Amino acid sequence: MGSETTEAPPPETFAGQYKTKLLRALETLDLETIGQAVEILREARDQNRHIFVCGNGGSASTASHFVCDMVKGASQRDPRFRIMALTDSLPTITAYSNDVGYACVFTEQLKNFAQKGDVVMALSGSGNSANVVNALEYANSIGCQTIALTGRDGGKLGPLAKLRIHVAESHMGRIEDGHMIACHMLCYYFMEN
Repeated sequence: MGSETTEAPPPETFAGQYKTKLLRALETLDLETIGQAVEILREARDQNRHIFVCGNGGSASTASHFVCDMVKGASQRDPRFRIMALTDSLPTITAYSNDVGYACVFTEQLKNFAQKGDVVMALSGSGNSANVVNALEYANSIGCQTIALTGRDGGKLGPLAKLRIHVAESHMGRIEDGHMIACHMLCYYFMEN
């Protein structure tokens, strides 16, 4: 006969299970590391340094969301954050992807804008996306502060960062949820203090 199919749980049961697992994943966020990231961002702001943020897929959306929150919400008084998402220039990203390769799309932008002392923040659930790994390698080579938001085992990205915010989880959705919450912790710290 055919293979057996398992019946999907009721949606509310699935949602409850997801929530329980998400709360467990959030418990793995190291709040001391979040505090260190706040200090790195505060120092960059106070020294008029740039902050660059990048990621792929859902992490690209989180990078853009974080930058939006920091530009609009956390920059209501002086000094303001000089922050940009390297994910937001589609013409630049597609030109480099088409003509050179996707692995350089963030590094090439950093070559135009980043300077020693700036901050580069990379988000990757797997930690193995070549373009974010290359971006952090370049940022380190020119003396930038580097922050990585990672999941799973941290991949290649985790050890490259001077500061790593890690969600100890294997499920990509819950890793991305954890990254978004960490970004909100960072942003809302500046919005509310």
